[in-house]
Amino acid sequence: MTKLEKLYSIIENSRDMGVKLPEDVIRQVEELEENIIKDEILPSLSSDIAPRLQPIKRDLVLVVEYHPGKPISVALSRKANITEIIKAKRLEIDPQVEHKEYGERGKQVAKRAPNTGLCVVRSNGTILQEKNAALTFAKAVHEAGLLRVRELGLKFCKVPLVSTTRDKKYGNRQIEIEPGLYVITHSSNREKKDRLDKINHALQMGWTVKII
Repeated sequence: MTKLEKLYSIIENSRDMGVKLPEDVIRQVEELEENIIKDEILPSLSSDIAPRLQPIKRDLVLVVEYHPGKPISVALSRKANITEIIKAKRLEIDPQVEHKEYGERGKQVAKRAPNTGLCVVRSNGTILQEKNAALTFAKAVHEAGLLRVRELGLKFCKVPLVSTTRDKKYGNRQIEIEPGLYVITHSSNREKKDRLDKINHALQMGWTVKII
């Protein structure tokens, strides 16, 4: 039994037993599945295809569409780079960030800042304001363009503001705004505003960002 078969067997057995896997376990299973496909399936697939492509004397891209239980669909493009087909930049998997772990601290009475929110006023006068600052922040980043914001290299707690990896420490403070793209919101509202101001300036969004 291959690693992939073992993995699917665990999932199916859990389902048959009526066991609902926690979200963090499901996330780890999905990451493991992807790594197995990249490390074991794709290399063998490449070695099988390579001899058949040797007679071809020009660059091309083959796109394979696979759905379990259905015939494989293979499309041919005269483009020389797959990013030219999907009109997107290739996304690399961000490595996990190593965070310092601190021992237990003495009990302290912390002063809590008053609850505040965020409001983004667009150049046309319309307003982006969600039920909390974290969601407003994430929606604003999405509106600016996840990949464009990602290229700015902004971070919170050493984690990319737009990441392709759910962080092992701050994962519960990341919002998956699109499949596989996570916006980290672990920050004060003042810091959120600061990042949105930088995005606004860099990408010329025409926003006015307010703490309310």
